[in-house]
Amino acid sequence: MHVYQIAKRELKVGFRNPWAYSFLALFALFSLALLVLQSRAYLAGYTYTTGTMLNLILYLLPLLTMLLASFSVTAEKEDGSWQLLATYALSSAAFFWGKYVGLAVVLISIACFGYGLSGLAGFLLGRGFTASALLFFLFFSVCTILLFLSIAMLVGALSRNRWQALTLGVSVWFFLILAWPTLLISLLSFLPYTWIKPALQFATCLNPAEVVRIFSIVKLGAGSVFGADYHSWVTWLESPLGSVGFVALCLVWIGGTMLAAITVWERGRYRV
Repeated sequence: MHVYQIAKRELKVGFRNPWAYSFLALFALFSLALLVLQSRAYLAGYTYTTGTMLNLILYLLPLLTMLLASFSVTAEKEDGSWQLLATYALSSAAFFWGKYVGLAVVLISIACFGYGLSGLAGFLLGRGFTASALLFFLFFSVCTILLFLSIAMLVGALSRNRWQALTLGVSVWFFLILAWPTLLISLLSFLPYTWIKPALQFATCLNPAEVVRIFSIVKLGAGSVFGADYHSWVTWLESPLGSVGFVALCLVWIGGTMLAAITVWERGRYRV
């Protein structure tokens, strides 16, 4: 019941937050930009255009998620809301899971609005996305949101104020999205040749953005773009158990980071 109440409260606060509407406008413009990009190329399966769109989504959505969610958590400290809530019989786990559910609904609503606007504009112009393409991008976006939302909750728990949340959130986003390929290649170059393939596959599981990207591309039938190092992954993901494994890995990621966030928050609960 407490989770539901916190989620309901987060929904009200989230849809009244000017940041949410700023991100809504930004993502709407972004979705329309994707429509322009799509209109200049044939979109069927995995193409250069599809890959570009997926990368653009990975640049924007995790950053929006990190900022909105981490600010929401740190605002509880700065505004004194948590001091009031802590006087009730409310566990840190219920508080965090409630915020997670509420923020997930807000962020997914932003994504749905953006893609819905893009689909409507494309329908009126007569050259928009197909329904299957829109659903694919929505699925990709929802998975990205849910995974990075749990990381953002941990960032918010670790930060004392919005400025710390901004610095740490952007740093995590930069590391996982922009710096990851370069750092990974640099580190793998120091390993013996026989260790590179297992180390590469293990490291991939540590980056939620890579997990979602690989799964989505494989489901589009383009797993060959990853080369021989991921052949066993591609074969497994294409099997019926691949989707089950992907969901399980996502749940482990979300559960682990949420557990870490709750633990950090609980340790500081009586020092707030």
